[in-house]
Amino acid sequence: MIEKVAIYGRVSTLGQTSENQTLILNEITNRNGWDLIDTYIDDGISGSKGRDKRPEFDRMCKDMIRRKFNRILVWDISRLGRSLQHLVEFLNDVQSVDCNLYIHQSGLDTSTPSGRMMFQMVGVFSEFERSMISERVKLGLQRVVTNGGTLGRRKTVTDNMKSHIMELRKEGLSLSEIAKNVGISRMSVHRVVAS
Repeated sequence: MIEKVAIYGRVSTLGQTSENQTLILNEITNRNGWDLIDTYIDDGISGSKGRDKRPEFDRMCKDMIRRKFNRILVWDISRLGRSLQHLVEFLNDVQSVDCNLYIHQSGLDTSTPSGRMMFQMVGVFSEFERSMISERVKLGLQRVVTNGGTLGRRKTVTDNMKSHIMELRKEGLSLSEIAKNVGISRMSVHRVVAS
């Protein structure tokens, strides 16, 4: 059975070209006798952008889900994205529809046992990264509390401000005038007056 493949290329700036990427990937396609279904190119779009900001990447993902092809060829893993989280999500989508991924520069091919192993390791490292971020956030919050800080949104309207607002209201100032005088929003003044 002939493999149906797609090629994805991306460059970050309009001054660059994806032609070098696609030439080599086309050679690989021809050498293996694969059937090239489509080529998807995002020119001048950063890899840090999400799927919704990369129209050709998005179109390729939709075609992949429709099973128009069963292998994606890409020059380098950085062409797929710069975020490990986005990359792992994409790899999970690829795996969920039994599509394979070939990454030329790293020699990663998920149709091989070693490629599948590398795919699983990427998932492990992603989980490790999420755990480390979570641990750092918890330690930071603990440090704030230990140093006498408080967590959550700061109180914008102090008790002194509330007293001043009520005095100005008794003097007959409007909510807008009070807000301007005290330096807070009209809505905050309204909440104080209404309470």
